[in-house]
Amino acid sequence: MNKTVEVLPDQSTLVARALDLILTKIDTAIKERGRFTIALAGGSTPKPLYEAIANQKLPWDKIHVFWGDERYVPPDHPDSNELMARRAWLDRVDIPEGNIHAIPTLEADPAVAAVKYERHLQNFFNIASGEFPTLDVVLLGMGDDAHTASLFPHTEALKVSDRLITVGNKDSSIRITFTYPFINSARSVIFLIAGANKRPALAQVFAPVADEFTYPSRLIQPQGELWWLLDAAAGSELQT
Repeated sequence: MNKTVEVLPDQSTLVARALDLILTKIDTAIKERGRFTIALAGGSTPKPLYEAIANQKLPWDKIHVFWGDERYVPPDHPDSNELMARRAWLDRVDIPEGNIHAIPTLEADPAVAAVKYERHLQNFFNIASGEFPTLDVVLLGMGDDAHTASLFPHTEALKVSDRLITVGNKDSSIRITFTYPFINSARSVIFLIAGANKRPALAQVFAPVADEFTYPSRLIQPQGELWWLLDAAAGSELQT
């Protein structure tokens, strides 16, 4: 794993750095493999990044978009990660609808939806059951409890290591999420972290020793690159 930590002056600089990094990854992936695959994060921090990507002139037909997690709500629900990304980015560019790989959330049983999305990924990447495909980029945020994607502290989703997709839970809120081994199979994982409220969690995530099931972001140790992009409010006290 190649780990890089950058503390940027403010959130706008963080977004600009993330944009530059992703544009480089897009160019490299398309030149080397003919397409670029990215898994998006939800939350407020990546929204301006998506808006910035939408303003670029890119080969949209070669870009495939997935989601690292999703709330179990209809795709037109205000809490939907898909809806946020569509409004900020995907509906504003000429990307083929077939290149948008949204997590299904309309099944009566979320476990069925998780299996459905896993099979979709297996078909897209042409892999067998039990194999883990390699996404070019997985974007992640982190909560002040150190959760990432929908991998929350002390939940069953943290124990799933033999599947790509599982059901996550935050109290009574149901989610569908990438498993941590699937995230770790990416070529690049990029955390976008903003806000002073993230400092206590970051201290534990970066500590030499701490419990991974209490601080789930510690589980993210990808085979490729790991980028921590932090604004000063989040990262100014971090010792790296």
